[in-house]
Amino acid sequence: MTDTFNTVAEFSLGSRAEDFPDSARKAAALMLLDSLGITIGSGPMLAGQIARDSAVALYGAGEAGLSARMLFDGRRVSVAGAAYAAATQTDNLDGHDGYNPTKGHIGVVVVPALAALAETVGDFSGPEALAAVIVGYEVAGRAGISLHDTVSDYHTSGAWNALGVVAMAARLRGLSVEQMRQAMGIAEYHGPRSQMMREIANPTMLHDGSGWGAMVGISSAVLAEKGFTGAPAITIEAEEVAPHWRDLGRFWQMEHQYVKPYPICRWAHAAIDATRALIRDNDLTHQDIAAIHVNTFQESACLFQGMPDDTSKAQYSLPFAVATLVAHGRIGVEHITGAGLSDPLVATIVERISVAEAARHSERFPKGRFADVSMTLTDGRVLESGDVHARGGPEAPMDEAEVVGKFMEFAAPSLGAARAAAIRDAVLGLQAPGSKFSDLGALIYDAADKT
Repeated sequence: MTDTFNTVAEFSLGSRAEDFPDSARKAAALMLLDSLGITIGSGPMLAGQIARDSAVALYGAGEAGLSARMLFDGRRVSVAGAAYAAATQTDNLDGHDGYNPTKGHIGVVVVPALAALAETVGDFSGPEALAAVIVGYEVAGRAGISLHDTVSDYHTSGAWNALGVVAMAARLRGLSVEQMRQAMGIAEYHGPRSQMMREIANPTMLHDGSGWGAMVGISSAVLAEKGFTGAPAITIEAEEVAPHWRDLGRFWQMEHQYVKPYPICRWAHAAIDATRALIRDNDLTHQDIAAIHVNTFQESACLFQGMPDDTSKAQYSLPFAVATLVAHGRIGVEHITGAGLSDPLVATIVERISVAEAARHSERFPKGRFADVSMTLTDGRVLESGDVHARGGPEAPMDEAEVVGKFMEFAAPSLGAARAAAIRDAVLGLQAPGSKFSDLGALIYDAADKT
């Protein structure tokens, strides 16, 4: 067992809730709230319905202590099935948080894992719930950086966020250090090392592989608990990745996640924000705009072109996202589903948009997500945005009121304003020493019923 793994185990299993800084606990509460909003907002979408129904069909629990209700559904399946269903559902509405250095997403598995695991253990404090969230983010983030630094391909988040789920499960279920080590090895071995750019080239319900990341993480912890072996996890124990773990417990990745203002792939956000600023600052409407040219980084330039015919393509389309913003001033679930996919106004604006890679933007990826926009107006003027970084991260953060407002925007249509507000208050209340996870748990498992 390496010194690095001992450090990870001590951090995951030995840290007390009060050992984590207040700033990290506050960030954990906000990311928990933000992720739950996307889970709720994605509930009526087809991918979530299929994931939940498939969990019932395939992933029932034969052992009572390892069953869990699915989020905002209420049906009981295995703890791994419940985590899989919620993570797959959340992953298919691309509005959840992310972390630039990983080129991927953590909350999309942390929140489903927390809710599923809570069904298998006794009640625990609100601060302990946030401690589990922090552990998941800190371990998953470093596992992601380690993986990307040691392999040639660009893998989806499910390939590495499974290790954060293992850390949470080990903590909440009381695994030993050795059991956690075996679980990490199992999860890394079976993690879905799916190629992200394949999904970018052909967007589908696969998204970022996080549903399988959640399932693998929970399953690995249960396997190890029962005696299955699988160590070592080389993204933790290999000598070359040790530098990525040395700041664990000192630098809080938890506080450096980005929040998405739009339910669109983050790679398109800089272009959306640059367009938004030009429209706002010059008091423009879509009728004033003759053409829009976007310079962006290579991965962003590879996003889907033209009008999408399903929601997966819509969420991975830069021109469609920019056109929707121009047409409607915002991008909501209604714009990337149903009739929004055939909006004739958006279609005419898409035809006016061109996209190209700019080397200076590619060189700053993944630490930065930059784009610039050149907008030609119908009166012949040309407006230049200059280089713009996507909002929502440490470079241009959304404040607490904006994060809370986003949660209500996504949650209230499905749950009703009263239940959404109660969830909001319960999540933010987890920071209080006397709070319990059950304060939130009482609100998040039953199916949506606005009446």
